[in-house]
Amino acid sequence: MADQDLSKLKIDRRAPAAAPRRRRPWLRYAAVVVVLLVLAGIAMRLAGPQAVETATVTTAYPTQNYTLLNATGYVVPQRKAAVASKAQGRLEWLGVLEGSRVKRDEIIARLESRDVEASLAQATAQVKVARANLELQQAELRDAEISLRRSQTLLEPKAISQAQYDADLARYNKAKASVSSAAASIVSSQANAQAAQVSVDQTVIRAPFDGVVLTKQANVGDNITPFSQASDTKGAVVSIADMDTLEVEADVAESNIAKITLNQNCELLLDALPDTRFAGQVSRIVPTVDRAKATVLVKVRFVDRDARVLPDMSAKIAFLSKAAPPEDRKAVTAVQPGAVVSRDGKQVVFVIRDGKAAEVPVTAGAKVGDLLSVQGVKPGDVVVLSPGEKLQDGARVSVAKKA
Repeated sequence: MADQDLSKLKIDRRAPAAAPRRRRPWLRYAAVVVVLLVLAGIAMRLAGPQAVETATVTTAYPTQNYTLLNATGYVVPQRKAAVASKAQGRLEWLGVLEGSRVKRDEIIARLESRDVEASLAQATAQVKVARANLELQQAELRDAEISLRRSQTLLEPKAISQAQYDADLARYNKAKASVSSAAASIVSSQANAQAAQVSVDQTVIRAPFDGVVLTKQANVGDNITPFSQASDTKGAVVSIADMDTLEVEADVAESNIAKITLNQNCELLLDALPDTRFAGQVSRIVPTVDRAKATVLVKVRFVDRDARVLPDMSAKIAFLSKAAPPEDRKAVTAVQPGAVVSRDGKQVVFVIRDGKAAEVPVTAGAKVGDLLSVQGVKPGDVVVLSPGEKLQDGARVSVAKKA
């Protein structure tokens, strides 16, 4: 029994071996691909964002293509006046404020005038006295003339003496001279009255031309003394400018003055109105050179008037080789040419958004100066400058340099 039990514990080495399992090689390849993809993702993360140079999409005007010269200056009125009075006195009434529009000869202020009005009344009274005296002398002349005629009639028959006749003749001549003197007195008194009237009129300050009040230098109660520098006195009351005569003055280097001619077409850009381009023409070139700055003063008039243009606004002037058509005076979207590349047969730019480069199709147009007009992006967008072939849509980027 013991021997039988031990025999059961022996291994039968003659039993057939198990059949080998079939191998699947595609599983090995799939695993390799997955591992490579994982390693590529890890490598991209470790590599970090690509460093790129960027440029900003901006606006440009086609007139830059035929601009000969650029200059800066200021808007000034050709006709401007500091309005004052020749009279001296206290400002009694002021009827305008800054920005008020006035017409020629419109009363804008008055000075106290009681003293000169009293002088005018006295001069007017003297005219009346002179006229009354003339009437008296004319009556005396008529009486003397009648006496002289009577004496002439009585002298021939010797009814009166020669002495009587001579006395009547002298009286007539004296009366005649008195009439002439009285007439001259009237002229003199009228001249005095006119001078007094002028003094009264000088206390009334009128606008010299149609314009707009720019500044107000005095207030009611101030002492106006135009020809004196006395303390606490004012000279001019207001400053007025004719807005229809606004022009731009610019200093141009004498080395560039040969590029400018009378009536040359210009384009004006005001810093206060950056979205509007104004047409202009050269009106005057001042025939003298500023030795200190080696410049020549050039004045450009506005072809189109605009109520928004005000004196002393800073302006930029582009002197053109030809007149700008209306379409060239409109802004176009432009970018540096190096930002536009060809991918898959189309023109694109890479716009940076949230740290990634987004591929955006664009339509390129004509060159505008050193820039290229494009459609498909908007001013203010930041694009990659000279993107390489390795830059793909959605790639993370970092700005290394801004152009």
